[in-house]
Amino acid sequence: MANQGAKKRKEENGRHMANLRRLIVACNVIYVLLRMLIFHSTFTWKNWVALLLTSLAYYIPYKQLAQMATPSYGNDGELLDGGFDMTTGGVCGYMHDVIYITSFVQVMSIISGKFWYTYLLIPGFGVYKSWGFIKGFMSQGSEGGVEDEKTRKKREKMEKKASRGQFVKTRSR
Repeated sequence: MANQGAKKRKEENGRHMANLRRLIVACNVIYVLLRMLIFHSTFTWKNWVALLLTSLAYYIPYKQLAQMATPSYGNDGELLDGGFDMTTGGVCGYMHDVIYITSFVQVMSIISGKFWYTYLLIPGFGVYKSWGFIKGFMSQGSEGGVEDEKTRKKREKMEKKASRGQFVKTRSR
């Protein structure tokens, strides 16, 4: 009973990784059947490159997620940790997004090649999320810029208030 949470997480991670594996296989089968067999007349070397690109875009995040979901065991074989919680955000969520965007692009590229532009969302989102970090390193000009009258008075008032001592009321008996 002590490792009930770890056992539950291990089972959840196993189901989750199986669902991701089914999604990846289904999208690849749909792409191969429709694009290579039915629309074979329009199948070119670019489509082979596209299949290789999407396979790589599936493989890297899936392997990372599988490594995160791997449970850890003690020396005696006892389950210590059920693996990383796959429902959390952060890097885990971004890897899921890459897999879902890849599956969308792969299946929709059967209809039109313009769906490949959807892949621009991934680096675009990366730039958006890292812009605040990058902006902190960029020069913002002079730090002691011009201060307007209202802001100066407010700052002086706050400094004066902070410099006064705090009075504590006590009861006298």
